[in-house]
Amino acid sequence: MTNSPEDHTPAPPATPATVPPGAWWVLVAVGVGTFMSALDGSVVSVAVPVMSKALHSSVASIEWVIVIYLLVVSGTLLMFGRLGDLRGYKNTYLLGFAVFVAGSALCGFAPDERVLIAMRGFQALGAAMVFACSPAILIGAFPPQKRGQVLGLQGTFTYLGLTVGPVLGGLLAKNFGWPAIFFINVPIGLLAIALSWRFIQQDSGVGHTETFDVPGAATFLVGLVALTLALNQGSAWGWLSIPILGLLAVAAALLVAFFVLETRTRNPMLDLSLFLNRTFASSTAAALLNYIAIYTVVFLMPFYLENGREMSVDQAGLLLAVLSLVMAVTAPLSGSLSDRIGTRTLVVLGMLLLAAGTGWLGLLGPTTPPLVVALALALVGLGTGVFVSPNTSALLGSAPLHRRGIASGILAEARNVGMVLGVGLAGAVFTTLLHGAEPGPHPVFFRAISVSFLFAAGVAVAGAVAAATAGKPAA
Repeated sequence: MTNSPEDHTPAPPATPATVPPGAWWVLVAVGVGTFMSALDGSVVSVAVPVMSKALHSSVASIEWVIVIYLLVVSGTLLMFGRLGDLRGYKNTYLLGFAVFVAGSALCGFAPDERVLIAMRGFQALGAAMVFACSPAILIGAFPPQKRGQVLGLQGTFTYLGLTVGPVLGGLLAKNFGWPAIFFINVPIGLLAIALSWRFIQQDSGVGHTETFDVPGAATFLVGLVALTLALNQGSAWGWLSIPILGLLAVAAALLVAFFVLETRTRNPMLDLSLFLNRTFASSTAAALLNYIAIYTVVFLMPFYLENGREMSVDQAGLLLAVLSLVMAVTAPLSGSLSDRIGTRTLVVLGMLLLAAGTGWLGLLGPTTPPLVVALALALVGLGTGVFVSPNTSALLGSAPLHRRGIASGILAEARNVGMVLGVGLAGAVFTTLLHGAEPGPHPVFFRAISVSFLFAAGVAVAGAVAAATAGKPAA
């Protein structure tokens, strides 16, 4: 059942919300894990060239260290979100951390690229459990009136990890070798496990009344992995190549079969009735479009700065850090504000600011002052920071209590698929407009960059429209 458009913002609570004892420690426990997950992703990206040299691997081979992680996380998020609903969020979360820490250590000890890639896949299983359950744990520990604030604070941990990661990854890889970027996860992960074990409340799940949907999980896993692989490798293999077209055909067939199965299964892995709620459906669509837009920026800005403007890596890194820093400051403020005035206005405003920021990036040229570039990136960060916490609050708040694990998984899936689509679509637009030219300081390059960012601005406007259709989230 949906609400009328007029019901888009919840009324402020009549009485102050009481935060249960220990709830803030739950935030610290989940926040440390969130920080580590974000840190891991960013340090690995920075250290890939070092790994390639040390392991005598080609770029095409070593990139699978990132690709396999993305494939496994994308394919298992919904599965582990459902597992959290059935077996309890705390148990699934702790198991995920144990797998992630063990996988990190095994990555560090990997003797060659094949073992490293395999262990990254194992590490990704743990990451998917953590990603799928952490939002559900947080909103279960705090009253609804604090939901936006706490999700915003979790966002701060994420953006701090993304900000620190490139710098720390460079220092570790340079001074101690690439294995250090994985070993650093072990003490941080053990701390997160200890805090989570102590402060997260035990929950039993609904496994005694519902069963796990094995056919649905298998169909979704293979179908989404095929889709993710096609989107990730489309530019490298050729969008019209037989392998890519084959993967897309397999993905389409299996994902259609998955949705058919879910309508006929008594206890489906993906409860499609969630999407009958207008707020849930609109928030999911807005999240997907947001991540497509932001990852277009994340993917293309290094090309603009390093190839087009011929900046050094450290100069480009400092400019790009503006993006994460503004997000880190904005996210908790926006989350707290959404607890008082509702989510819809902030979500729409955030998407419009993101559209304005990416549109501004579309106007950058070969002589744009660095300060102007930084201000445009700050506007992109502001829009994203304003958007994410209220949208997450609206999405999770609109899901029933016994479905918040799968709702968390859907949110994480929207982020992951949005990231893949953002990189894939941006790469397709950018390379098509380059007409085979090498990235560099020439007019064709800057035109391709400009059109790609304007494309992202259009995606963000579509996200604002999607967000504007949301109803009122449940408390």
